[in-house]
Amino acid sequence: MRQREAIEAWLFVSPTVVGFMLFFLGPLVAVVYFSLTEWNLLTQQSTFVGVENYVDALSRNPDFWHVLRNSFVFALGLVPLNMSLALMLALALSRPFRGVVFFRTIFFAPVVTSAVAWAIVWKFLLQGEAGAVNQLLAMVGIDGPNWLREPDWAMVAVIVTRVIKMVGLNMILYIAALQAIPRDYEAAARLEGASSWQIFRMVIWPLLAPTTLVIFVITMIGSFKVFDHIYLMTGGGPENGTLVLAFYIYEQGFKFFNVGYASALAMIMFVIVLALTVVQMILRRRDMQ
Repeated sequence: MRQREAIEAWLFVSPTVVGFMLFFLGPLVAVVYFSLTEWNLLTQQSTFVGVENYVDALSRNPDFWHVLRNSFVFALGLVPLNMSLALMLALALSRPFRGVVFFRTIFFAPVVTSAVAWAIVWKFLLQGEAGAVNQLLAMVGIDGPNWLREPDWAMVAVIVTRVIKMVGLNMILYIAALQAIPRDYEAAARLEGASSWQIFRMVIWPLLAPTTLVIFVITMIGSFKVFDHIYLMTGGGPENGTLVLAFYIYEQGFKFFNVGYASALAMIMFVIVLALTVVQMILRRRDMQ
């Protein structure tokens, strides 16, 4: 009977196990192996070089550090802006009032909008003098920059448009967390004379900590994986001002056909994201103790 139960259990979990092996563990092992080789996708010639790709990226290639800096600038701009805006929207839309469903739908709609269509539309809106954004600014006497042709402004434009598109997802997660908090806590705090800010800081915010950690991890990983916005809006330019790590990996692998080097860069990105996630979890546990 025990043997039969064990067989049945393995049969039930086998689709998940097989899927994990085929679509996660297998590709991960393959990328680790490819990162230790010099493999040209065109010639199909592969040579084992050990950690040479990692050494080249970390100590010989100045472009790598420029790309890594751009990736951190993008993440440091996107993550706080996305999370703070999502929290403010959630606080405003977490309680029922007339039209709340409409406003939630409006803010969540960009999440399910095609990323390609979103990026192309914003590329037209952010053109120089012909763009709708600069035309609106000109109406109030402001001479807007050429958003996608100036390195600093291009990064700002990509960050803001990405935040607008994805903030609705984090908003929904925060709304769900806020609605799960018992109203008795807030009522008790008000009876003690606490202000709205004190209630948020001492009651609501600590109870949102688990959700905040999940949102931080998801948003941080997404910020390092961004590709479509960069590819469609700036192509990594101007002057490599928006060339982030995910797009750089794509260029090395599918533009210059250096699959081994691209795999090494992908593993470096994996380690960076993993390290940031672990640090955040450790800091969160210390706060809870």
